[in-house]
Amino acid sequence: MGRGVHLVQKLSTTRAFARLAPHLIPALDRAVHRMSGGKALLSTRMLPGVVLTTTGARSGLPRRTPLSCVPQDDGGWLVVGSNFGRPGHPSWTANLLKNPEAEVSWRGRDIPVRARLLAGAERERAWRAALAFWPPYAAYQARVEREIRLFRLDRR
Repeated sequence: MGRGVHLVQKLSTTRAFARLAPHLIPALDRAVHRMSGGKALLSTRMLPGVVLTTTGARSGLPRRTPLSCVPQDDGGWLVVGSNFGRPGHPSWTANLLKNPEAEVSWRGRDIPVRARLLAGAERERAWRAALAFWPPYAAYQARVEREIRLFRLDRR
């Protein structure tokens, strides 16, 4: 892993990053995703990413959220509700709990998926994989009392 990635990992564990990132990174990702015709996200310079379209838990409206993801060998994705180490669960996780049928934009293709909240031993395995993939998740978990939600997204 290059020096730039290590620097970003170190910066991403700071409280300042947790305050600023939720406002800046998704907005930049949405703009790049739109300009690239759905083929790119700015944040994917460091990590693979999808744009997840959920149905709003309260509004019932489509909600698009750029997310880092851990691609799985069988074609699914693992997504981590870290919220950059902030106290509350991100809203997209509540949307998936209420409406697990969703869609991801992955490499310029829209793919219908079904989300499943991971628990128990399966969650532990997924958490280890997420930490191996992006070690700052450990710092995010250490900052919050809640258990960070992990979802498995499988193609429908």
